[in-house]
Amino acid sequence: MSTSRKPDFGILLVLAEQEFVRELRASMAAQGFDEQGRSDGFVLRTLGATPMTISALAERLEISKQGAGQIVDDMERRGFVVRKPDPTDGRARLLHLSARGEAALAAARKFHQTYERRLRKTHGDAAIDAVRTVFTAIAGEDRTADPRFRPLMF
Repeated sequence: MSTSRKPDFGILLVLAEQEFVRELRASMAAQGFDEQGRSDGFVLRTLGATPMTISALAERLEISKQGAGQIVDDMERRGFVVRKPDPTDGRARLLHLSARGEAALAAARKFHQTYERRLRKTHGDAAIDAVRTVFTAIAGEDRTADPRFRPLMF
């Protein structure tokens, strides 16, 4: 007996996110950024908005300082992040995007914009506006308005 059932909504969300990430990674790799890590996008956007210490980055990522340090060490090794002295605190070091990090951030932002334009062309503005409304409701308007997430917005 064959039944035609719609996939669970949560499964659709996961599959859509996986496809988006797959396309993003392919686009980034085609532009020479083929070694992207799972946290790179968040770190690039966060540091693109403002330099910060590893402690502040760890707080934003909601992980330990050691975990953030490992991510930063890896991103520094791959040429996306540089550490510079904090001009207001001689003991602290601020994380900045390198020129390569800025280029990767610009490439990712361009992909996001192109992806949404493609969806709008295929499905229409009303459908994509509705999806944005639903996603905002799912995420919670308080979370999308959270100052910690402002660097993630365009």
